Amino acid sequence: MNAKRYFAQFALSGVVVALAGCSVMTTEQETPMWETGKEYHLTILHTNDHHGRFWENRNGEYGMAARKTLVDNIREEVALEDGNTLLLSGGDINTGVPESDLQDAEPDFKGMNMLQYDAMALGNHEFDNPIEVLRQQHEWAGFPFLSANIIDDSTGEPLFDAYKIFTVDDLRVAVVGFTTDDTAKIGNPEYLTGLTIKKPVDVATDLIPELRKKADLVVAVTHMGHYDNGNYGGNAPGDVTLARSVPGIDVIVGGHSQNPLFEPDVQSGTLILQAHEWGKYVGRLDMTIVDGQITASDYELIPVNLKKKVKKADGTSERVFIDKEIAKDPAMLAMLQPYQDIGQEKLNVEIGFTDGKLIGERGIVRSEETNLGNLIAAGMMQKVNADVAIMNAGGIRDDIPAGVVSYKSVLQVQPFGNALAYVDLTAAELTDYLSAAASKEAGSGAFAQFQGVSLVLQDGKATNIKVGGKALEEGRTYRLAVNSFTASGGDGYPKITDHPNYVNSGYVDADVLVEYIQDYSPISVSNYAPTGDVVR
Repeated sequence: MNAKRYFAQFALSGVVVALAGCSVMTTEQETPMWETGKEYHLTILHTNDHHGRFWENRNGEYGMAARKTLVDNIREEVALEDGNTLLLSGGDINTGVPESDLQDAEPDFKGMNMLQYDAMALGNHEFDNPIEVLRQQHEWAGFPFLSANIIDDSTGEPLFDAYKIFTVDDLRVAVVGFTTDDTAKIGNPEYLTGLTIKKPVDVATDLIPELRKKADLVVAVTHMGHYDNGNYGGNAPGDVTLARSVPGIDVIVGGHSQNPLFEPDVQSGTLILQAHEWGKYVGRLDMTIVDGQITASDYELIPVNLKKKVKKADGTSERVFIDKEIAKDPAMLAMLQPYQDIGQEKLNVEIGFTDGKLIGERGIVRSEETNLGNLIAAGMMQKVNADVAIMNAGGIRDDIPAGVVSYKSVLQVQPFGNALAYVDLTAAELTDYLSAAASKEAGSGAFAQFQGVSLVLQDGKATNIKVGGKALEEGRTYRLAVNSFTASGGDGYPKITDHPNYVNSGYVDADVLVEYIQDYSPISVSNYAPTGDVVR
């Protein structure tokens, strides 16, 4: 891939003038260390939304071993030109690949340690595990975890660091972290007890002016999401809103929405960056700084052994690198190999067969009924003898391809280790719960997949409800099966853990799905095809 050159002709760019304005020293600021008129060169490298991808995929794409070679080469190149580098992550290291999930992301954080990351934002998926696990991950990583808006209630201070000031040559660079306040909604409430998640913009409004007094450059490393023109829909506000609302941020290194920005989105003089997901790309921002001001900047996303399909003369196709192949670092491979071996041993166990693809792809399962959503909910319903089951689509993370089904493929679908729970509700209580569930916005992780019920949503109220094909009856109770995440109020669902009839079964969701597939294998996808029973 050819580098996307950005601000190369900065003298002709009004955008650079706006950028430079963010870096002007104030009279309140500490005495600068930089030499007047001298050019300083700083390169920011970044990734985000790693999600357990410490190992390359089956096509030999990405992986931390190739990433290390790339990063080491860039650092050497920059150093030879008298420049400096910072390596940052936009968070969400956890959850997504069973080999990582089963080992609490130990290979991932130890790999980041070898890569010598300087700091990362806390992502919402850093709270998929108990805080004790997160603290252990912090030790493995050996670099700062940053979030200024996640507060430990016991101390009134940020859970980890709010920011870190790096002295880079003669420049002071403040790196401050912000985490989406949607974490309170989409994170596991069980693991968020004792924490307060403030709105990033509110915290930044007070904090950024203080950082401008202490530093020449302010870089926000965030896990908030990039939403085009600030249109964040049902999500919490993201990076564009932050940049527009809070002056004084030079660069935002983002994550969460998992979209690639092949050139910076410049908002109110702030450069917003994001490098897609999984380590597929390493973002590279090269800046020239004179007298505390950014005077020029180049940017590119560098693919890490990504491939594309091309047709051959004989009509077949093959995968070829879209850019030059990056060698895998031997030391990184040697460190990661035992973790990969352990994971493969545990996961490559066949549990069943499906005669067609079961759809769990994010863009589909969060917007419409799918056969995999129906299958998962059916398994939940059967395990605890429930009348109705509801599965939040955000807890479904992958497809299951046609053919042999392995334990690994199930854990890729349900990696969070939530427990199956149930509650016995009156007809009125069930109506209220179904109304709330059916109202969840399409496109969000809260979007509900149903089993055992039909209904029509009208003006936010579930009507024409039938359970097992029969209208609701006053005077009887109905058993509702959900996972412990939604039961605790996750994704904004009604909290039912304090209901007198609530029961946490103790069964892990992925194990419930494994058992169901084993019992009904071979799975016929036609039995779980969308029915349209829930009209919303």
